[in-house]
Amino acid sequence: MKITRRVVAGKMDDYLKRRISLDQLVGWAENSIMDSVFEDRDMDTIRDVVGRLGLADVRAFGLSWDDCEAFLERLGYQVRVIVHKKPIGA
Repeated sequence: MKITRRVVAGKMDDYLKRRISLDQLVGWAENSIMDSVFEDRDMDTIRDVVGRLGLADVRAFGLSWDDCEAFLERLGYQVRVIVHKKPIGA
């Protein structure tokens, strides 16, 4: 699988929207570092971000909201947060 900025941003979006867990994000990143081809254009940036995501389950590294925002910005994406009022009784 070819890893592009878009692929990495999509995985991070899935994590931030709680479609995947931190363990799943870390597993994907670890497998990608070992088994994938990175897009030649921007390879250093993509590999750096994916490598850092692969360490997110290590206490010394972790993964904060600021980290996610900075990684996505490096990949050419902007983070927006939308808060909705939860319906009563939900």
